[in-house]
Amino acid sequence: MQGDMSGVVDFLDTTGLTKSQQRVIDALERNPQLIPFADTAEVARRADVNNSTVVRTAQALGYRGWPDLQRELRARYLTMISSEETLIEHGTYQSPLHRALEQDSTNLRQTFETNSQEDADAAIAALADAGQIVVLGMGSFTGPASVLAHLGSIMGYRITHEARGGVHLASTLNPLGEGDLVVLINLWRTQGQLQAAASAARAAGARVLAITDIRSGLVASSADHVLIVPSEGISFFQSVTAATSLVYGLLAGMEAAHPERSREALRRTQQLWNELDIYLD
Repeated sequence: MQGDMSGVVDFLDTTGLTKSQQRVIDALERNPQLIPFADTAEVARRADVNNSTVVRTAQALGYRGWPDLQRELRARYLTMISSEETLIEHGTYQSPLHRALEQDSTNLRQTFETNSQEDADAAIAALADAGQIVVLGMGSFTGPASVLAHLGSIMGYRITHEARGGVHLASTLNPLGEGDLVVLINLWRTQGQLQAAASAARAAGARVLAITDIRSGLVASSADHVLIVPSEGISFFQSVTAATSLVYGLLAGMEAAHPERSREALRRTQQLWNELDIYLD
């Protein structure tokens, strides 16, 4: 990392850490260059502790291990700098296409490792049981949000996607209540309207499923269910590849939860395609 990393660990609640665990945090503060690439052994050496202490420190802070905490610190750093600084941070590549594919492969692997089976099952159950589902995703994150709403509706779910904000967002949220679900897809920096929408939905009795890249951020704190998806790209923008892959997994689970309804809805959709001459082949 080329930018100023000061303050990137300030959000961590270190209350209750042992003295050796606190040394791990101190080492990260003194040596922020450890955050993007160092393995457990290197962090342990700088903190003068054993490898297991680094792992236990991350777990004491609510993470699965050092790689999970490392990813979170990196994601937070990228929210602290401008888009231009992000572009400079990533530099240039001989083969941008291959580098982008490599980064997305890393994001996919981390998504697989970060989300437990229990978290995934709980998210699918919330979707499958919801009376009405509203998917919120704006800007670059419209992509996975649109996929979820489009394919979910084809399977017979009462699901819509709202990407406009403002009065449109207010009108979409207004009917929600007990038994309904808001899916909040907000990666990188927290979007104020989406954060307010999640709070309003919960106040009305609806539940919130957040798909985000920072476990301890505002988006996750406003949700009943949280799935973590790394979003770092190779330029000034965030990648939605892992988020889209996760959405496809959720859709497969939604189909499996109501197979007969899904098949009947698919048959009706196919009939409408034919009647409307949508596809030529």
